[in-house]
Amino acid sequence: MNSKIKDVVKEQIEKIKPDKEIQGILEEETKKIINFLKNKIKKKNIKADIFLGGSFAKETIIKKDKYDIDIYVRFQHDNKSISDTIAVILGNKAERIHGSRDYFKLNKGKVSWEIIPILRINAAEKAKNITDLSPFHVSYVKNCVKKNKLGDEIRLAKAFCYSQNVYGAESYIRGLSGYAVELLVCYYKGFLQLVKAAAKSKDRIILDPEKFYKNKQEILENLNEAKLQSPIILVDPTYKSRNALAALSQETFIKFKETCIKFLEKPSEKFFEKKEFDEKSFRKIKGEFAMLEIKTNKQAGDIAGSKLLKFAKLLENEASKYFEIKSKYFEYNDAQAAFLYLIIKKKQDRIISGPPICHLLNLTKFKSAHKSVFIKQGRSFAREKISFNFQGFLKRYIEKNKISIKSMGITGLKLK
Repeated sequence: MNSKIKDVVKEQIEKIKPDKEIQGILEEETKKIINFLKNKIKKKNIKADIFLGGSFAKETIIKKDKYDIDIYVRFQHDNKSISDTIAVILGNKAERIHGSRDYFKLNKGKVSWEIIPILRINAAEKAKNITDLSPFHVSYVKNCVKKNKLGDEIRLAKAFCYSQNVYGAESYIRGLSGYAVELLVCYYKGFLQLVKAAAKSKDRIILDPEKFYKNKQEILENLNEAKLQSPIILVDPTYKSRNALAALSQETFIKFKETCIKFLEKPSEKFFEKKEFDEKSFRKIKGEFAMLEIKTNKQAGDIAGSKLLKFAKLLENEASKYFEIKSKYFEYNDAQAAFLYLIIKKKQDRIISGPPICHLLNLTKFKSAHKSVFIKQGRSFAREKISFNFQGFLKRYIEKNKISIKSMGITGLKLK
């Protein structure tokens, strides 16, 4: 089995590592953009410098259909208009992306460069935005990669997570960010060591790479409670007050853990192949098939994705009152629309909770509104027969919730 794993891992390293030609093109094109930014900054006498970040700078980038490269414009002073300053520099060459601090996206063929404004700080505690920590992250990971020769190990871990749809800290994914994957591989000293640790985990994993705290209890006492809800607590080695995996959900971690177990039991190259949703196989699940298209007017990316996912969950919750949801799949591809696939079975009836029997006036009204009322443990209930199908449910739902649907930024909801 160990031999099989080694063979699979060796084969994957050759597949996921960008070849010299691609690497050369990325370096050349990125250099052009950096020089353009430097010249503009110099001409306009802007107090800022350029910092190359992300996987490209850390030399942990994997082969993809499209590459993302981060370029930071590092300003010396705090200024609310630093995003506007970059907007002036770039003109209409790039798309402005709104967020906690606006940044810009420049596309050319199969490469996308993100031009990100940050502050030049000498201590992590002075960060005004999470992106201000990026230079610290790059330095830490680069040192780890060089010291322990972990570049290929990190690439393996990223390809593995990406293929299993657990990669990304966006709100609609709530998975492992690229930086978090890098830290985990650095901590465990390899891809397989990380996989084994995740597979055998039984309780919450608490890690402190730089040993900022005496023990796990001290970590739990000092970190912000809101950042302690994730199944893995990973103290950021560049900032002791931050959990680098705060965005990770229990659902995503369980998926990651189960995949690790399966990989160790039966290693295969399939674990490194991106799994697209198979509608044909999904339809074979016993039950009624429903496919909904949900649209929003929010900005494509994390904002739109999180809004669409939140609405999809609200809709699922309401539908579960009338239908047994046997299987579901939410699909979002970085646009302003998402698809919700469901396999459902209509319930015969639903139980509606009414007022306590001591509230006679309300009880009388409840009885007049419902035919089949019964009493249980001092409270009234009504049994309501479900006479409509899913299409009927959706029509009723839209009519009843028009205002709240609009307030959530949902502009379209229909069965496909």
